[in-house]
Amino acid sequence: MENYTGKTIKIKLIGSPIGRPEKHKIIVRSLGLKKMTRVVERPDTDAFRGMVRKIPHLLAIVEE
Repeated sequence: MENYTGKTIKIKLIGSPIGRPEKHKIIVRSLGLKKMTRVVERPDTDAFRGMVRKIPHLLAIVEE
């Protein structure tokens, strides 16, 4: 993994993927988000940060 420092980020689904382009739905599912307001913890890598940047209107990074 590139730039993996052992840190994690918490990602929350704040918008519904219903009616969104298929690419957005694929990103939401690949992050492991299935239901609204659920939070998942993922490694803080460029790949996961890039996924969040693609759909900022559907996701939020939760601060501890």
